Amino acid sequence: MKINIKNIAALLLLGGAIIGNSGCKKFLDETDPTNLSPDNFYTLPEHAEAGIAAVYAEIRFIGNGAGIYSNNWQMLDAPTGIQSTETAQNSDLNNLYSLIYDGTNLHVNQSWNGFYKVIAQTNLVLDKVPGINPMDNAQKKRILGEAAFIRAWAYFYLVRLWGDVPLITKPIISPNDPNFSPSRTPQEQVYKQIVDDLVVAEAAGLPFMDASGRVSTAAIKSELAKVYLTMAGQPLNKGAAYYKLAADKAKEVIDYSTGNPALLGLFPSYGALHDAKNDNKVEHLFGIQYNDAAGSGNPLQSSYLPLHQPLVSKIDGIGTAIPTASFYGSYEAGDLRAKNREGYFFTDYYTDGFKMPLINRGKPYVFKHFDLIANGTLGVEGTSRSDLNIPQIRYAETLLIYAEAQNRADGSPNVAAYAAVNAVRKRAQLTDLAGLNQTQFEEAVWKERWHELCYEGITWFDMVRLRKVYNETTNGFDNFVGHVNKSVNQALQTKHLLFPIPTPEIKNNPNLTPNPGY
Repeated sequence: MKINIKNIAALLLLGGAIIGNSGCKKFLDETDPTNLSPDNFYTLPEHAEAGIAAVYAEIRFIGNGAGIYSNNWQMLDAPTGIQSTETAQNSDLNNLYSLIYDGTNLHVNQSWNGFYKVIAQTNLVLDKVPGINPMDNAQKKRILGEAAFIRAWAYFYLVRLWGDVPLITKPIISPNDPNFSPSRTPQEQVYKQIVDDLVVAEAAGLPFMDASGRVSTAAIKSELAKVYLTMAGQPLNKGAAYYKLAADKAKEVIDYSTGNPALLGLFPSYGALHDAKNDNKVEHLFGIQYNDAAGSGNPLQSSYLPLHQPLVSKIDGIGTAIPTASFYGSYEAGDLRAKNREGYFFTDYYTDGFKMPLINRGKPYVFKHFDLIANGTLGVEGTSRSDLNIPQIRYAETLLIYAEAQNRADGSPNVAAYAAVNAVRKRAQLTDLAGLNQTQFEEAVWKERWHELCYEGITWFDMVRLRKVYNETTNGFDNFVGHVNKSVNQALQTKHLLFPIPTPEIKNNPNLTPNPGY
């Protein structure tokens, strides 16, 4: 079952009806029930449910449009060098690919604003819901835990993309509020808040897995492991102690999977990853929810389809997120992830999406997010309507976090670390890793991350925390600064370790300073 965002309106109406009908005064003597504010709205348990539903709805900004032929999601993969475009019509997206973006970039501005809108919504829930009385304590704790997780999720993006960012944890209700024009908060303090929020969420008693799409304990623990792994590396460099924290937290999820393999684990096939029936199940620990029946279909399908004719489905492809030939060619021989229409790519597809003959596309396209219901498959015409979620946390990443973190924490890989990375490789039909020293094992895990987690908005953050970039030609790793993105033949610079603070924010807030180099 998906979260139906139409329920937000229903809950708001329910809350208004309860307020409006609570007395017997004449209509004209009553306060307009639609004239709601945070103070008079957050008074009932139904309001708390509406508030957290609005939080879930807000995170969909990641899939929203960013000018012609693009969306916000593409900002995370465009600078990595493993992705390119078939159209030159969106200058903001092209500038991201070409590593010449600045603070006027639409994707940069919309992402900054989007994450802070999510934070504003969670701050309201976290500030107002504790005062709702009467309210079931377990329900209240659950909603506060979900809001704490999503606030941490948003700040984790912000701090990795922009470094020192304003840390706002209370609703801003007036221009006189000190946070109306906030200064930048040191990264270490932001990370502390992220960890604190995730610890609160972890103690909220949420189910370990939740097929409804709400936050689960598995998602919280995996996110906390990812945060610790990031803190262990650049720019905080907290080292072995935090690698151990990351390994221990990821291991808790792995141990649950061992005891409950039907509920949590790796899907047996890659096709299951992009089947909407599997959203929020087994391998999908957290995703941005889409439900076309509720008027909120997945907006990304056309990005991954070939530009215009010949069509592969009823959806008109725009080809603005396509793999580079060099990255596609870097998979090991026999890697199922590179196999046409069985792994993460396709090089041919059915005429109009459902008829023979197969049409060779002449180059690889991303199959990882390809919705067969929306686009069609042999004998079944596509609906052009997609319920597929945008993935945020997969169990495959949890396994790779554990393998990398344990190896760094203990100085060499143990049996469990080998088992974790080899589980990912086994599904790809690759041989097991064995007999590697710490450095060899670490680089092997990094390669798995590049090839397993590609096109999920993860690779860029690996590049930044490792200060390393996978080189498809050498099959090794370059230093971040100086690595040449083969997609545009341009070298990464020091300034690219952070994105520019949006220009409108700098102009409107005298307390904000730009990032170096922009």
